[in-house]
Amino acid sequence: MTPCYHQVGAPARVGLVAPVDVVVPPGNTSLVPSQTSFFQVLHIPTKTNKGTVEIITPVELIKKGDKVVSSEAALLAKLGIRLFSYGLVVLTVYDNGSVFSLEVLDLTEDDLIEKFALGVSMVTSLALAIHYLTIAAAPHMLINAYKNALAIVVETDYSFPLPDKVKEYLEDPSKFVVAALVAASSGGGPPAAAASAPAEEKKEEPAKESDNDMGFSLFD
Repeated sequence: MTPCYHQVGAPARVGLVAPVDVVVPPGNTSLVPSQTSFFQVLHIPTKTNKGTVEIITPVELIKKGDKVVSSEAALLAKLGIRLFSYGLVVLTVYDNGSVFSLEVLDLTEDDLIEKFALGVSMVTSLALAIHYLTIAAAPHMLINAYKNALAIVVETDYSFPLPDKVKEYLEDPSKFVVAALVAASSGGGPPAAAASAPAEEKKEEPAKESDNDMGFSLFD
């Protein structure tokens, strides 16, 4: 069903088809006793209470799909019951020469952010493919340029401060292990303890050998 926006309540009019069932609730109507003729014509049980007309029981006045007659419309108007509602049914959206479907009205801020991010990603990919500088592609171009410069430095004797550490790692791969142990020890205790355990075992082994060489061998 197409949503309706800016609905406004309207009183029932004679000859119009009722869109819903109308039930008159029981209770005080604030009408003076001289108005009981409306209720008598529509067979609505009432009584007089403190100088006003009071409906005793709920009454189904109009069924959905029935046409409103004059007495029903007059009674609903006196009771302030607005049976109908009017509003604008939006079919399409026109903005700056473009026509959009109704779904654009249901877009949220997260949807707009997602669409914008997708557009930026497509612009970046296109700019990188045709080597055209844009704000979105600039960081990627700088990183790719740095990678190319680093590859040249690794293959030649030319160097500058930033790739020196990379060349050190390539010349001595054991530094990778040292860096990993340092990173593990800074992140938690178990890796450092595990690394120190073999060292302690190595220190204990020479001590055992020295005890056996103290001159107490059975074969001396």
